[in-house]
Amino acid sequence: MARAFLIVMDSVGCGGAPDAAAFGDAGANTLGHIALACAEGRAETGRTGPLRLPNLDALGLGAAIELASGVAAPGLGAVPQGRWGAATEVSRGKDTPSGHWELAGVPVPWDWTYFPDTIPAFPEDLVALVCKLAGTAGILGNCHASGVPIIAEHCEEHLRTGWPICYTSADSVFQIAAHEEAFGLDRLLTLCADLAPHLHAMKVGRVIARPFTGGPGNFKRTANRRDFAIAPPAPTLLDWVAGAGRATHAIGKIGDIFSMRGIGKLWKGKSDLDLFDHLDRLAAEAEEVSLIFANFVEFDSLYGHPRDVSGYARALEWFDSRAGGFLARLRPDDLAIFTADHGNDPTWRGTDHTRERVPVICAGVGVGSLGLRGFVDVAASVAAHLGVAAEGPGRSFL
Repeated sequence: MARAFLIVMDSVGCGGAPDAAAFGDAGANTLGHIALACAEGRAETGRTGPLRLPNLDALGLGAAIELASGVAAPGLGAVPQGRWGAATEVSRGKDTPSGHWELAGVPVPWDWTYFPDTIPAFPEDLVALVCKLAGTAGILGNCHASGVPIIAEHCEEHLRTGWPICYTSADSVFQIAAHEEAFGLDRLLTLCADLAPHLHAMKVGRVIARPFTGGPGNFKRTANRRDFAIAPPAPTLLDWVAGAGRATHAIGKIGDIFSMRGIGKLWKGKSDLDLFDHLDRLAAEAEEVSLIFANFVEFDSLYGHPRDVSGYARALEWFDSRAGGFLARLRPDDLAIFTADHGNDPTWRGTDHTRERVPVICAGVGVGSLGLRGFVDVAASVAAHLGVAAEGPGRSFL
């Protein structure tokens, strides 16, 4: 009996989105630009030379990049031995929930609410609610920011006043950073949980708890991040599979993204290394008919947003080395799909996600091109492989 592994490499886009200009991202290409930087010797910190991804490239990664964007990525020119293609998103966002929900068969039917890039960024009534729930006289930040710089700017004042550090980005998010000991991790999580229904009613996609430890000059964000995401507007692939009596496993932040809907077992860890250990274990142990849905977030969080090209390349090469062992563990009837939810080109201006197509490369279902597909086709294909009825608009490419 078949199993399906749907593996999202968070932010590993491949350019070419037809509506990229509407997002200010015309020309962005996460994989293509990383490969070019490596080939030109501009990604030499902790690694050296051309980008080496032999396992993913053998499935068709380089071919997928060229199909999506017309870019022949240096070092990624293998003749594909898997099924390969690229997918285009229709949801009007380049964020985590939009990408994952659409990959799971449900495009976002509404416009997200975004906070203006002004100081202050948040309306007075929202700030008042945060203060009431937090029991503080004010908040810090109140602007668009990236996580590490905003904590560095306000860490000392946060420790002195106890006020939470609140910020947003180009995504539909409200983020709260607070010290795990001085403010309290449970207090931070409760604050975000209590605030989430109000923001979800506003069509803000996520409230994100961003705990950290240490002090000014030596703080460190911890693995206790938690996303409080708005629930999907319709049943997703996870619901379809669970409703058919099949087992479902979620690895990483999939539980947060889907509000635990349709998820039988959740596996989390402190790093992508821990998450890959879960993926390997499930490849060896998981039920005969099951969906394993995984998100690997560190490409995005540790290297895309900080615009760390070398770090992103190192992470890709580490992931590829682990992918080789994982692929060797697959059973004859298994399907494994490697894809992404959006881009986050580390060579691009700013610190936000980039609107891009994403690669779709498959093991276990033969060889050949899938062509240009929709995100929703991924869900339809997984459902078809598992013998489950698909309820969304996608078409199977199997």
